[in-house]
Amino acid sequence: MSIYLTAIIQVKPEHQSAVSILLQKMVTETRKEIACIQYDLHQGVKDPNTFVFYEIWKDQIGLDAHNQQEYIKEFNRFAERKLQQQPQLFLTDKIEIPTLL
Repeated sequence: MSIYLTAIIQVKPEHQSAVSILLQKMVTETRKEIACIQYDLHQGVKDPNTFVFYEIWKDQIGLDAHNQQEYIKEFNRFAERKLQQQPQLFLTDKIEIPTLL
């Protein structure tokens, strides 16, 4: 069963550029993972210090493996003092809407 995850990251303004570069690196590396179906990074229009990841994973095992990757651990160490708060994570189920013919 696919895993749908949205992560909201609020960066301290003085670290926005450095964190943005690291987040972009995470996208490049994560998209190489076998269990990664989708991994998109968004940045707030009104608040450029807000980043949002939209992720789809093949399964929980794949997501767990992702969280053990060195570049994820690097982000966690690097961002610890550069974020306004801990990232907000939302695990969701996709609601399939039937199309009407």
